Amino acid sequence: MTDVLFYHLQRQPLEAVLPTLVEKSLERGWRAVIEVPAQERLAALDDHLWTYSDAAFLPHGTDRDPDAAEQPVVLTTGAGNPNGAAIRFLVDGAGVPDDAAAYERLVVLFNGNDEEALARARDEWRKTKVAGHAATYWQQDENGRWQKKA
Repeated sequence: MTDVLFYHLQRQPLEAVLPTLVEKSLERGWRAVIEVPAQERLAALDDHLWTYSDAAFLPHGTDRDPDAAEQPVVLTTGAGNPNGAAIRFLVDGAGVPDDAAAYERLVVLFNGNDEEALARARDEWRKTKVAGHAATYWQQDENGRWQKKA
């Protein structure tokens, strides 16, 4: 059974949250895939992951790179697991993949200040539960710490 974590972003944007979650995944020894629905967003996140911190960067590539299979983190707009990742991050409305069971963990990050994003996340939650995956819902408290809500 795959763990599916839903992160309700309200206090911080994706660009602030995603690098930390990916770093924690790499610390566990997991490879990661980050799926976005559009090439423009992929390009923006690609740039951001190199520059998000003066003290760190996330080694990564895109699914267009010839060495994508060797990268610890791969950004993609499509299905598939180009680097044999254990965790898949789904952002900007990317849906839970048909091969969800192939991952140890899926992380759905959604903008809690966007009604359309909330509706998509609720739909993905229902699909995840029907498919028999273990789903949890996380929301930030006033101090910025993630709290498990469901």
